[in-house]
Amino acid sequence: MNTTAAVLAEAPAPFPVRPPETVSMRARDGARLDADVYRPDAAGSWPVLLLRVNCGRRTAQNSHYAHPRWYASRGYVVAVQDVRGCGTSEGRFRPFQAEREDGADAVAWAATLPGSSGVVGMYGCGYAGMAQLLALAGQPEGKAPQALRAVAPALAGWDIFSDWAYEGGAFRLAEAMEWALRCGAEAARRVEDGAAYRGLLKAVRDLPLNDEIPSRPRVLREYARHTHYDDWLTTPGPGGEWDDHSPAARLRGSPAGVPVLQIGGWFDGRLGGTLDAHAAFSSAFGAPARLVVGPWMAGGWHLPAGEPEAPDERPSIDALQLAWFDRFLKGIDNGADREPPVRLHDLAAGRWRGLPVLPEPNAEFHLGGDGMSATHGDGGRLAPEPPSTPGVDALVHDPRLPVPSLGGHTAPCPGLHDRAALDARPDVAVYDTAPLAKALPLAGRVALELCVEADAPSFDVNAVLSMVRPDGRALPLTSGHVRVEPGAPTRPLSIPMRAACATLEPGCRLRLSLAGSSFPAHPVNPGTGAEPGETRLVDALPVTLLIHTGGPRASRLRLALAEG
Repeated sequence: MNTTAAVLAEAPAPFPVRPPETVSMRARDGARLDADVYRPDAAGSWPVLLLRVNCGRRTAQNSHYAHPRWYASRGYVVAVQDVRGCGTSEGRFRPFQAEREDGADAVAWAATLPGSSGVVGMYGCGYAGMAQLLALAGQPEGKAPQALRAVAPALAGWDIFSDWAYEGGAFRLAEAMEWALRCGAEAARRVEDGAAYRGLLKAVRDLPLNDEIPSRPRVLREYARHTHYDDWLTTPGPGGEWDDHSPAARLRGSPAGVPVLQIGGWFDGRLGGTLDAHAAFSSAFGAPARLVVGPWMAGGWHLPAGEPEAPDERPSIDALQLAWFDRFLKGIDNGADREPPVRLHDLAAGRWRGLPVLPEPNAEFHLGGDGMSATHGDGGRLAPEPPSTPGVDALVHDPRLPVPSLGGHTAPCPGLHDRAALDARPDVAVYDTAPLAKALPLAGRVALELCVEADAPSFDVNAVLSMVRPDGRALPLTSGHVRVEPGAPTRPLSIPMRAACATLEPGCRLRLSLAGSSFPAHPVNPGTGAEPGETRLVDALPVTLLIHTGGPRASRLRLALAEG
């Protein structure tokens, strides 16, 4: 993986940059959208890099990337635009609803800016990443050449319902609440609603998760006019209205034509969608599609505590993007299109692995035990061979003391947090391999097929895959969460667990942990089948889960083991 220094060593000397200019455009419905534009202070025409943000263009300019001046000094016109209803742009902000049309209009506008060569690239993280994908969906078909020639969405996802609002049918409580409160506070500020602004901002700093109705606290009920939260909490899915504004639906069947650099993070909650987006772009052919997944989380490129990566292998996102745009916007033959289509960071070894595709599961580990997986540490087993006899493990989910969210991609505490103490709880079922006799290289997708039943109409299952160090630390590699609604089949219950890349050294163990909750990443399931927004704390009931292993009700973990 190239560093910034290596990329820049081959680049021409930086250009001086003119002071930024605030420039406005009109969307097709007349709404004014404002942008700050940076240009090289030199003769010539330049490709345009467009960054469309929802968090205020002045504060967003270098929250995840080098300042726009840096890109301008490398020979680009850079436009940082407030999306509709944000910053100083007109209109009302409703997540994703206007980004397809506004994004297409902004690309056409950017191509005509003074100093533009007529070609445009887009970059951005999170919401700005989704804005790129929706701008792609808004491009006119059959008209060549298109102005939009390359995109680099980071930590963005693919489907709004399954990547932003829900996971496995369970609402993304902490993440969705925190974002809705921030959006609501900004909306209240724009209309000078001081009381709402103060109340919402206070709640951002101390999430009201212990309200009488935890999934719909009083502050969000009182100031619902300023947020999208109720819409997300109460709109059934998937499909339907969610598809109206999701890249996954809008680009279905026709995502080809523009080179796409997808950047994902092992600790980002939207990684599953990033992987699905790469699969869609790769299968469409017609343009290069590249995927890079590193040890990053939704908040940016800082690394989790304890990460073993060697400093000289640490990638520079800005250098990665610059090489991509230089290749496809300027035509520089720098080899960016000849890099491996998939590059994964190995969380255990701290190295990068280049692959032609993201591997699908090619190996199985079977769950087995003596019925005591939630009672003592060595009761549950994870092995390549099925257990010789069937078994049943029982664990009890107590809604008064839910299993907390910790590590992995789960908000509000993502990262490589040691969960050994959490795994010792009696409401967590643990399945371990024997200490490894040789290295185990994981690299690719992970899925769990679990035969489970409960004594309640509805229940949740949270599954975490960890590497257990010889010193006992349990560091999460990936996880999945599913909410089972009344009447849904559970034999087996399929739990997508995204993907993982880690080489476990001899002496380490692989661990699967199962629980009936992950709070506050997801609401506590009351066991009744009631909707989260209608469930009071006092309504929740204890739920007993029975996990079957071996025989006709076998449960198994499916992994991708790398070659070499």
